[in-house]
Amino acid sequence: MPEARFRYVAVFCGASSGSSPEYLECARALGRELVKRQIGLVYGGGSVGLMGAVSQTVYDGLGEGSVIGVIPEALVPREVSGESVGEIRVVPDMHTRKKMMSDQADAFIGIPGGFGTLEELLEMITWQQLGIHQKPVAVLNMKGFYDHLLAFFDVCVTEGFVREEGRKIVVEASQPAELLDKLQAYQAPVSLVERLAAESRAAAKLAG
Repeated sequence: MPEARFRYVAVFCGASSGSSPEYLECARALGRELVKRQIGLVYGGGSVGLMGAVSQTVYDGLGEGSVIGVIPEALVPREVSGESVGEIRVVPDMHTRKKMMSDQADAFIGIPGGFGTLEELLEMITWQQLGIHQKPVAVLNMKGFYDHLLAFFDVCVTEGFVREEGRKIVVEASQPAELLDKLQAYQAPVSLVERLAAESRAAAKLAG
């Protein structure tokens, strides 16, 4: 098993459990793999659904200091039921939540969830494309949950809205161990990095 290069991984996921018990098992399986590799968790701060499953699994395995939850004030009454685990940081809004999760994490993984999960995942993909960060972004595609989204990304490339190097940002696998191996081996697409650097130099030259 490769040596972990991450201290914390952010997991974007649903505050619901979904329609199949396999989704809860997906969250717990990822949690167990994080524990195995001694990697902490950054998550959305809720104690229900997949959020609760992955956070409890990591906390049970690694203990204090292993779990950081970030939740906006407006979502505390609806998303948190019972006692959340780990260090819970209550922030003013969704924008602050995403920024804090991005700052705390060394990589990002989307597992099954709804609109909020997709919004957080897509923002991290976009931020890497724009050069705001170069951290790996992935989807755990258990049960083919993300097949349609990944196919849409391919359509975006075909139709000229996403570059080939941009499509390579999204790492994918159906099992947690394989996914984390890919994340640990990930390098940002060279052509994307070069393009961003060239644009930055050109902008600096114009400004000067």
